[in-house]
Formats: sequence, C-alpha cells, structure tokens
Amino acid sequence: MVINKVLKDLKSLGDKKFAEHHAVFFQTHKGGYGEGDLFWGLRVPQQRTVAKKYYEEITLKETEKLLRDKIHEARFTALAILGEKYKKAGGKEKKAIVKMYLANTKYINNWDLVDLSAPNIAGAFWFDSGIGDMMKLAKSGNLWRERIAMLSTLYFIRRGRLKETFDLAEMFLDHKHDLMHKAAGWMLREAGKEDIKSLRAFLDKNGKKMPRTMLRYAIEKFPEKERKKYLKR
Repeated sequence: MVINKVLKDLKSLGDKKFAEHHAVFFQTHKGGYGEGDLFWGLRVPQQRTVAKKYYEEITLKETEKLLRDKIHEARFTALAILGEKYKKAGGKEKKAIVKMYLANTKYINNWDLVDLSAPNIAGAFWFDSGIGDMMKLAKSGNLWRERIAMLSTLYFIRRGRLKETFDLAEMFLDHKHDLMHKAAGWMLREAGKEDIKSLRAFLDKNGKKMPRTMLRYAIEKFPEKERKKYLKR
C-alpha cells in the first residue's frame, strides 16, 4: 500500500526536538486549541516533497486514510497530496476530492492544515460551483470549519471577487477566538490589496466593533498615520 511508503518516509524524516517545539507551538497542552495532537517533527518543505513524490501513485481512498492519521504531519501531507491531485483533476474528480475533503473536516483541525488546503481546494471549487457549503461551514460553530470558510475566500480575492470575504468578516466580528480574528483580518488585508476603497468602507462601518487583532491585521499595510487613526477609534 502506498500509504505505508508515505508514512515510512515521513517518520524517517522526523526530528524529536522539532516535534517538541511543534507540540508547544501548536498548543497541544490540555485546553489548547491543538490539545492531544502528535508530531514527528518535520518541516513544511519536507512534507511537501513527500506529497509530490506520491500524489500520483496514492489513491483518493488511501489519501483519506492518511488524512485520518493521528500524526499531524501525516494529515498535513494528505492535504498537500489532495492539493496536488486537485490541480491535475478534471471536473468529476475535483468534485470527488472536495466531497472527501468536506466529509473529513474533523481531521483538518489546526490552523496550518486549514491554511494549506482551504483556498486551493475548497475555495477553488466553491468559486465555480457556489458558496452553499462555504456558508454551512461558516455557520457551523466549529472553529476549524469556520476558518476553512474564511480562508477559502483567498482564492476568490486573488480573482478579484471580494464580497464573500467582507460578508464573512462581518459575520465573525463577534467571534470569541483569536485565531478567527487573525484569519478574518488577514483576508481583509488581502482584499484591501485588490480594492483599498472597499476595505476602508468596511473599516469605517465596522472598525469600532472589530476585535483588536482583526483590526490590526486588516490595517497592517496602511500608512502609519492612517493605522493610528483606526486604532484610536
């Protein structure tokens, strides 16, 4: 089975000290957003290299099994494989990939996993097929599904379509988690690169009630004088 080759390669590249660093960085402690997650200690380029080595050979079914693995890097590599498969897929296969992706969101359970996969898998598909599933995830009440919805709009932004980004950012103004504030603020900043007037209009409307982190991310590229103006509100 190809999955065994993938796991063997990943495990051989592990670094115990880096695994310990990841455990802290991704908050695997009790009560942390990554509570209980396990790491072998790989760097992102190593995982991408393994994904590119096997993405043509491994089946979608085996990729799904890899995505359900207890080891974080296995799940990351599975999502990198899905991204490579999606780029090469036809319409029917794209639909199957996204169907599998959405059926396994419980395993896409940290910000790096979401950020790797949401724009170029879910976002790419929803851009053409409609945003019904995006909105379901946005309203799910689950942090990682909500972040998938928010980050998927990066694909939209890069194609000059900004409405969904502003709509979701407004929806998440009252969100309780800082990771969503960062995600929404980041997407607002990216939207501003495409249309600064629309970002300013959003900030003029919502700036006073935006979480501080979201606001700081959104205005990061503004001139200092303008940043201070928004921060003082």
